Amino acid sequence: LPSMRTPTPMIVGLVLCPCGLLLTLTGTLAPSWRKVSLVPNQPMDLIWEQGIWDICRERQSTHDRLCGQADELGYFEEVPVRVAQGLMPSSLVITLLGLVVAALGVRCWQEEPRHLLAGVAGLVLLLSGLMSLVPASWYTHELWALPALPGSTLVVGYSLVLSYLGSCLEILGGLALSLSFQHCCKE
Repeated sequence: LPSMRTPTPMIVGLVLCPCGLLLTLTGTLAPSWRKVSLVPNQPMDLIWEQGIWDICRERQSTHDRLCGQADELGYFEEVPVRVAQGLMPSSLVITLLGLVVAALGVRCWQEEPRHLLAGVAGLVLLLSGLMSLVPASWYTHELWALPALPGSTLVVGYSLVLSYLGSCLEILGGLALSLSFQHCCKE
């Protein structure tokens, strides 16, 4: 449509990427990448939540939660956790940079968007989504190999799921914005 100033893929990219940023930020900061329950010689309702920055202990019957627990098993020294500690914050910074570039490229307040700049922003956001998908995938692959007391039950925590969802939204938003290169090729 000639009256439409901002192409649909750009709008889709500008909606999906901030949503992905929020989910990835929550997944990075919240301490629940893995839940350890039914720990031997501990109360049955005790759950340990392990994130990439903190370990929390919660009693489900009383909802008493205590974070900042000591890492007695060397959990934070494991390679997937260390990689996540590096790549997740880096991904967040690159996502913010990509969103700034995307806002400059889309420029809804002008007659025509800058397609080349929006396409570059799409590639940056695609890269940031991949940067957060790698540690989430690696952590999931190594979930049962990370240290835990023998006999414990291990399950995926909500932070890991949020990190996956955020990564996927950033990748899809980046791909949508990358479609702006198509307009550059036509010119």
